[in-house]
Amino acid sequence: MYQHSVKRTSANFVRPSASPAYAWLVFALTFALLLSDYMSRQVLNAVFPLLKAAWGLSDTKLGALSSAVALMVGTLTFPLSVLADRWGRVRSVILMAALWSLATLGCAISRNYGEMLIARALVGVGEAAYGSVGLAIVLSIFPPSLRATLTGAFMAGGAFGSVFGMSAGGMLAVRLGWQWSFGAMAAFGFMLVLAYGVSVTDARIDASRWSEQTAGPTARPRFSTLFKSLFSTVSVVCAYLGSALQLFIMGAVLAWMPSFLNRYYGLAPDKAGMAAAVFLMLGGAGMIVCGIVTDRVSRTVATRKWVSAIAYSLGSFVLLAIGFRLQAGPAQLAVLGAGIFLVAGTSGPAGAMVARLTPETIHASAFGTLTLANNLIGLAPGPLVTGIIADRIGLLGALQLIPFAALAGALLFAIGKQRYSSDLLSLATLEAAAQPR
Repeated sequence: MYQHSVKRTSANFVRPSASPAYAWLVFALTFALLLSDYMSRQVLNAVFPLLKAAWGLSDTKLGALSSAVALMVGTLTFPLSVLADRWGRVRSVILMAALWSLATLGCAISRNYGEMLIARALVGVGEAAYGSVGLAIVLSIFPPSLRATLTGAFMAGGAFGSVFGMSAGGMLAVRLGWQWSFGAMAAFGFMLVLAYGVSVTDARIDASRWSEQTAGPTARPRFSTLFKSLFSTVSVVCAYLGSALQLFIMGAVLAWMPSFLNRYYGLAPDKAGMAAAVFLMLGGAGMIVCGIVTDRVSRTVATRKWVSAIAYSLGSFVLLAIGFRLQAGPAQLAVLGAGIFLVAGTSGPAGAMVARLTPETIHASAFGTLTLANNLIGLAPGPLVTGIIADRIGLLGALQLIPFAALAGALLFAIGKQRYSSDLLSLATLEAAAQPR
């Protein structure tokens, strides 16, 4: 067992004497696994044409291979996050990563469509709760003052992993065949699983954990009270929903950006895809930078996290609403790039606020709830709603309307800010009453 002393901080948190270098090692490995997660998920998109030609698949069947992962993630994120809080987060991460890597290898050796569909569904099972559990591990071993920075940086891994998976997968598929694309992603995942298993354990994480100073030990809530803890305040619900609405916009804009560039700029599909990847990278960079800025401005005044989220929401609305009304050209692309940079910048402050408004013992469950909201309210319906509107008024008209969701996001963050102080006081009272005497 690891022995360690603790020091009390001015924010009523205690910290371990463990080296900060170990915390950054854990972050690097956990972030690398997130890259592997999205690389394994998105490599399929790069080999669509080859699979279609090899097996004579329809577009519907190709789409089902992609949707199988999203279906499993959407269905299993919350229950698996709850189980990870109880079974052990590190052990859960290792098991999940091993499963999606093994399933990705299964994609590489699939001999027909049915085998590929089963393998893709298993990829989704492995990846379902990784984002929420991995983030819970990372935030538990860093000071609360870095929560927005770490949340934004961690979630940006999805954008970077998607780009890496599609680009590397496409190059390998052209040169060696589509099987090698999946095989390479599986090998990368297995190497990281080995490194993680050697370097990270639940015992070492516990020895490195930051936690809030309370009157006594905090027990994990029963299943019967878990939902109450996850939705105990108005402000935490506002954080869930505000984050989801911003990702609704990001999901819609990025999904349709290749088509926008193809239709209104005359770019060939391959060039449109490469150009859209630049916007995806901008969105990922925005998550990181906005998280860093949020932590800097809120060091002494915690409510500034809400102010930052409101600013990012309103800024993205103005830039995207104006950008989609400009004439096609460099100026339009620059304004749209700035809007995409800000639109998911709320991810960092939203994650930090969820962490502050829920007990540390259920953080994987809380981030699972945030992930569920981000997907079911944000990323999943965004492209679909845009497509439905586009069928009626055209793609440009649809993209001009989508940014208005940011106004609702800003309103939710404003309500959360108004209730934040009173909600924290209510939580402190409930936690004190729950302590054993």
